[in-house]
Amino acid sequence: MDVTHVLLLIVAGVAAGGVNAIAGGGSLITFPSLIATGLPSVDANVTNSVSVFPGYVSSVFGSRADLAGQGQRVRRILPASVAGSVVGCALLLVTPARAFEFIAPFLVLAAAATLAFQERLRGLVGQPRHMPARRAAITLQAVVFVGAIYGGYFGAALGVMYVAALALILDEPLNRINALKNTLSATVGLVTVVVFGVFGPVHWGAVLTLAPATIAGGYAGARLARRIPARVLKAVIVTFGTVIGLVLLYKALR
Repeated sequence: MDVTHVLLLIVAGVAAGGVNAIAGGGSLITFPSLIATGLPSVDANVTNSVSVFPGYVSSVFGSRADLAGQGQRVRRILPASVAGSVVGCALLLVTPARAFEFIAPFLVLAAAATLAFQERLRGLVGQPRHMPARRAAITLQAVVFVGAIYGGYFGAALGVMYVAALALILDEPLNRINALKNTLSATVGLVTVVVFGVFGPVHWGAVLTLAPATIAGGYAGARLARRIPARVLKAVIVTFGTVIGLVLLYKALR
């Protein structure tokens, strides 16, 4: 990489770390940036997954105040997150990416729409506080597992999907749901680091450039997210999700 590529990755890493902490979708910044440095698409995808992990960790640290009281919930869903992440990583390494690349934009757009029309959907499926405890627990495990599969495979807008789905299941303020999303994203990221670090075509020079930048952006973004009103935070997440979905759809149809 030349100096221009290094500067591009630093800027992309800071921006992506902040976006991931606030709304999710930062990989739509770092992934094209890695492509721009000359990496093949699969190599860029794997390298990106490893690079953004430190940013997820810093997001968790930055939003730790909103995780207070959620320790038991986190411990219950972590096994599903780890298992789904392993499945997703395996799919990326052993199957063609074309089919999932076509499906992904529709998943992202559906997630954004789910969050945008959250209250109307709650009127159909019921308020989280009225959902039977067993049903809520099973649904939460399923959402975490399926989301982790997606995160292990590609991961763009994973945070958008998690926030949209968790907001329908959990009777919690959006800031606390966002903190839980950061924790789940970091778990998925840890699994991708282990799996891709051993079996994937990771370009470690790019990782060493991107990772510190995502840490700075992730911490700053998480701190900012705690100060954003819930209505504004929801609008930001829906906007990011819609833009990301349309970008992915454009790429899939090219």
